[in-house]
Amino acid sequence: MASVHLESIQRKFNNVTAIEDISFSIPDGEFWVLVGPSGCGKSTILRTIAGLETATSGKLFIDDKLMNDVPARQRDVAMVFQNYALYPHMTVAQNIAFGLQMRQVDGKIIKQRVLEVARSLALEHLLDRKPKQLSGGQQQRVALGRAIARQPQVFLLDEPLSNLDAQLRDDTRAELKELHQKLGITTIYVTHDQVEAMTLADKIVVLKGGRIQQIGTPQSIYNEPVNRMVATFIGNPPMNILPARYRGEGFDVSGQLLPVGGKIREKLQLGAGQSVDLGIRPQHIYIINQPQRLGERKEEFAELVVEVRVVEPLGRETLIRADLPGSGVVVNLQGGADVNPTPGERLSVELDLRQLFLFDGNTGNRLITEGC
Repeated sequence: MASVHLESIQRKFNNVTAIEDISFSIPDGEFWVLVGPSGCGKSTILRTIAGLETATSGKLFIDDKLMNDVPARQRDVAMVFQNYALYPHMTVAQNIAFGLQMRQVDGKIIKQRVLEVARSLALEHLLDRKPKQLSGGQQQRVALGRAIARQPQVFLLDEPLSNLDAQLRDDTRAELKELHQKLGITTIYVTHDQVEAMTLADKIVVLKGGRIQQIGTPQSIYNEPVNRMVATFIGNPPMNILPARYRGEGFDVSGQLLPVGGKIREKLQLGAGQSVDLGIRPQHIYIINQPQRLGERKEEFAELVVEVRVVEPLGRETLIRADLPGSGVVVNLQGGADVNPTPGERLSVELDLRQLFLFDGNTGNRLITEGC
């Protein structure tokens, strides 16, 4: 096991900069997730750590050793790819053993380690099968087993669950977390799925356009996003963003006045007509007189009228997708509320001002660190 440290890493392809000024340090044994939209540079960072890409500038350290000029085969890292990369003519046992054989490990040790890994991944009864005889989840576990058997210092996982169906993805994600708790190997995991990031990570690195937007624990990033991009990327359903203009007494949201409390007036120097983006998560918007918020103080809420577009009953919750001129709004009614608005209906909702985020309308940076 080992720590991983990136210091001002940059990777250019001709005139295109894939990643720029990437710096972070992963302590020994932690599970970090790189997350962001397609093309944000997360796989390039992973491949640079693995030695499959060469950094244009910057320094990479594994276990405090400079790795810039160390070939991939000597970095003692194991990478699991999205497409599994299993050898179709080999059995499960042979696939798991392959990396050890290439390192000329003693045959008795190989056999022992293959059996240990197979037990830990529930693959014992599949050791004589070939990849085409396995399900997608089983193939993924074989790919993981091949990496584990090498006992590397660092695991690198590049969207390993993206080819699985939803239920299998959930099951395998739980297996991955349990496996990391058992082995304690430093792990860097790449995904575009924020649910995977939230459930697996000790720390999340949010990326956009080849640059780091925020690093933090899943809960800190969810509760304290530094900008609009992070706020809307982390959370399911994502945070609502309502374009608005400041009018002194409050914010003009699509022609409706949303009054604000004293905290914003005290902390912000907003000019009349200044554009901002208001952010609020779907579970903090309520239908008026909804039972979940009865007893709350009226001044802690502000009303908007929206037009219902779609109602999605999900059992434990109901999602209402509605429209305002210029933006959409998602309302998440907890507890499977007995609400049945119809498409086209105008609906009065209330926003919990204590849960309101403000972002600069131009830069997207967060303007205030407290609710209204």
